[in-house]
Amino acid sequence: MAHNLLKGKRGIITGALDENSIAWKVALRAHEEGATFVLTNAPIAMRMGEINKLAAQTNSKIIPADATSVEDIEKLYTEAMAHLGGKIDFVLHSIGMSVNIRKNIPYPELNYDYFNKGVDVSAFSFHKLLAVAYKLDALNEHASVVALSYIAAQRAYPFYTDMADIKAMLESIARTFGYHYGKHKKVRVNTISQSPTRTTAGSGIKGFSDFYDFAEKQSPLGNASAEDCANYTISLFSDFTRMVTMQNLYHDGGYSSTGVSQEQLDAMK
Repeated sequence: MAHNLLKGKRGIITGALDENSIAWKVALRAHEEGATFVLTNAPIAMRMGEINKLAAQTNSKIIPADATSVEDIEKLYTEAMAHLGGKIDFVLHSIGMSVNIRKNIPYPELNYDYFNKGVDVSAFSFHKLLAVAYKLDALNEHASVVALSYIAAQRAYPFYTDMADIKAMLESIARTFGYHYGKHKKVRVNTISQSPTRTTAGSGIKGFSDFYDFAEKQSPLGNASAEDCANYTISLFSDFTRMVTMQNLYHDGGYSSTGVSQEQLDAMK
């Protein structure tokens, strides 16, 4: 059900790869709520995905951009503002990649070149998106920037290896840049710590299926779906959350506040 929560708002949505991705769901919901926006992803990811289909569904323009390149991001904002007819009201950072995870390299044996690549793609890109917007004055007052995170930024999950450190950096950038952008132009910057979600990226993590089932039993409400995350993201883009900033917001069915569930205890008997 649509409520016109984003009517008249302009945005940029990164990272929509296919119908399973959270960014894809956010784009669909933003369109339903009256927003206009551009879609962006790295050229290689666009070749792998189905972003043209999403663009047609949401009447959106695609602007290819490598989020590790300041020059590409400058082009992204400049073309987005020209196409949309004004400054930007919301940005979704849904970008994450770990070569160490892809190659099943355990945390004590990390390849540091791969680690640096993951930091650049998954965390520095967030700072660059914010820094370029700040420099170009590309965001309206009270704009909202949201990045997707995971609870491994606070707790140890062996299978998440270097992405845990990278997500911790992502959340720190949200707090620190959130302070500066809030003082500068009342721009909100937050991260959403989402449940394990059956996305193309998430399903590529070794042992994901087992942990998904574990989290489902641990969470009083069960795992939050990609659709649920999209709804939550839309609320953060809307004017109803104008005073929420610099937060890491758990969207996990209560997982983060549960020590152990009865279902987990019963399973051990």
